[in-house]
Amino acid sequence: MKLGIRTFRDLLYHMPRGYENRGDIQSLLNASLLQESRGMKQKAACVLTVSKAPRVNLIRKGMHILKLTAFDDTGVCEIAFFNQDYLKPVFPVGSTFRFWGYIERQGGMFRMSSPVYEPVEEQKPLPEFYAVYPLCEGVTQKLIRQSIQQVLYQIQGKLEDPFPEELRDQYGLLTLEEALTRVHTPYDWKEIEAGKHRLAFDELFYFSAGLALTRNQRLQTGAPVCENADLSAFLKQLPYALTGAQSRAVEDIRKDMAREVPMNRILVGDVGCGKTVCAAAAIYIAVRNGRQAALMAPTEILARQHHRDLSSLFGALGIRCELLIGSTPKRKKDEIYRLIGSEPDPKVPAVVIGTQALLSEHVAFSRPGIVVVDEQQRFGVNQRARLADKNGHYHLLVMSATPIPRSLALVLYGDLDISRIDEMPPGRQRVDTYVVDGSYHERVNAFIRRIVENGGQVYVVCPAVENKPEEDEDSQADVLLSGERVTDAVAPTLKAAVDYADTLTGELPGIRVRFMHGKMKDSEKEDVMNDFSSGNIDVLVSTTVIEVGVNVPNACLMIVENAERFGLSQLHQLRGRVGRGTKKAYCILVSNAKGENASRRLETMRTQYDGYAIAEEDLKIRGPGDFLPMAGQDNIRQSGELSFQIASATQDQSLLLNVRKCCDQVLNHPGFESEYPQLAQEILRRSIFQKDIIN
Repeated sequence: MKLGIRTFRDLLYHMPRGYENRGDIQSLLNASLLQESRGMKQKAACVLTVSKAPRVNLIRKGMHILKLTAFDDTGVCEIAFFNQDYLKPVFPVGSTFRFWGYIERQGGMFRMSSPVYEPVEEQKPLPEFYAVYPLCEGVTQKLIRQSIQQVLYQIQGKLEDPFPEELRDQYGLLTLEEALTRVHTPYDWKEIEAGKHRLAFDELFYFSAGLALTRNQRLQTGAPVCENADLSAFLKQLPYALTGAQSRAVEDIRKDMAREVPMNRILVGDVGCGKTVCAAAAIYIAVRNGRQAALMAPTEILARQHHRDLSSLFGALGIRCELLIGSTPKRKKDEIYRLIGSEPDPKVPAVVIGTQALLSEHVAFSRPGIVVVDEQQRFGVNQRARLADKNGHYHLLVMSATPIPRSLALVLYGDLDISRIDEMPPGRQRVDTYVVDGSYHERVNAFIRRIVENGGQVYVVCPAVENKPEEDEDSQADVLLSGERVTDAVAPTLKAAVDYADTLTGELPGIRVRFMHGKMKDSEKEDVMNDFSSGNIDVLVSTTVIEVGVNVPNACLMIVENAERFGLSQLHQLRGRVGRGTKKAYCILVSNAKGENASRRLETMRTQYDGYAIAEEDLKIRGPGDFLPMAGQDNIRQSGELSFQIASATQDQSLLLNVRKCCDQVLNHPGFESEYPQLAQEILRRSIFQKDIIN
């Protein structure tokens, strides 16, 4: 199924995307005035009393309309239902209902068409909140709601909770049954938050526990001791001196690789801080000790860039590099497979750089030394483990250009030691940042033209690929997210890369505009990026596919449309794509959003340039969700492994610290499998890894 629902458990964990607040009762007049003031349609809840009995009229053959009249203190409303004659006895005169739908005012009369209705009974209060679920073709909100409620009824008092009562009490957690019930059928926002808190705790706990147990197991496997760590020849080949932060990171790596315990380290730092040269030093150490190295990048574009840069560096040191990507010809692939499987000598490649092609069953190093994973957040943890496991005993180094707050890093990187590169190389200029709304469109276009005429190049980032036809009305339901009303009508229209590239082509004659997005073939994206890198494209309109790794020093202007739709860390990454050359660089964030949070976030981007400070501020404003990949997120290549449904929506920072504390408490307990048998079993069941991590 498209929704991934195959079992009752899948159904219970099909989480709402938001909630309808039908408890926010409006009068007919206030609801229509609010709608008119905002200039858009918005559903509202009104309590109305039936004043005129329903009547059925034939509009045309096969089409009937049932109409009734109801009122409140501010007016009279005509309510219509199409082809629902059976509703006639439901609305006797004098009965009162809560109606939920769109309200239109025509003259002195109000109108509603096919609203949701619920009888108002004094002894039976109506729920205030109704869950709104992700749907697919043929599945309605009503069907999902009824199905989930049936399962909740069936499990009442029967659902076993892996967390024992003592742990639930210690960390303020609901039972699992209570949490699922409150998330799906809440009466108020506090119930929703309490339910989400427990389910988010579960997600992060099981993920963190799986990482910790796997780390402990891996530390027992052993790794090649690389004591020959003289980097003098390597450093002489560099056209610059390492920064203090880079030197500290390289020293961490050198110490790790000199032990027989496998290195499990992540390099975290801003775009352009120099992580790659630290990884190159680690590769050089492995090769000097007679070992081989693999470097895996998330895209062919980035893999080619690494191969180009590192081949030049290592070639001068007598080290051969090969490129292994999906588009590598079969004959060349077979040659690489054969060479890396033989005993290393000067004619055999000691370093292979590639994409997920490195995960092929044919890739087997004869003397593996180190595995480097670039932009690790773009890979599933299981993918990382697969590359590592196929190479036996090895050292592991991963890199991320997303600065992560320390509290979150303890959970996400529980299996890794962290080296933070918090110092930028000399010469990296600050990118002046501006926040404007759509009224600046002509001025922004004029600035684009000026940049291009002065020899610079421009990125324009859009949140969507193409304009899509409107979804059905049911999926556009007015919803609450974190207690704040969000409607499709309120949200500014999303700019789409393909359409906006056409728009700019017409508005900027003589300027070469192209588009790129993640749905294009790798070869197509590579052709576009090569053209942009070589200066054959002036303006590249793209989705966030350009966020990772691409280095075009001549690009000096970044424009982000619908900037409110991106997380602060993502905006910081995008801004880091410019300012890499000698030209003065700028970033323009375009947003028509008026919300307080959106304004606060964009102001942070305008005034703050330190990635870690931005990450901490983002955590304060949005909670962990901006850093945790959500299930179904297309721009993170997780293969469904590292994706969080509930934790991605939480605003509770204390949750992170409590998860880590609980994880340590459970796993450090002597014989925790016997002390917490159900919890141990659930850790294994939910583990993102395919092997037995609990002995």
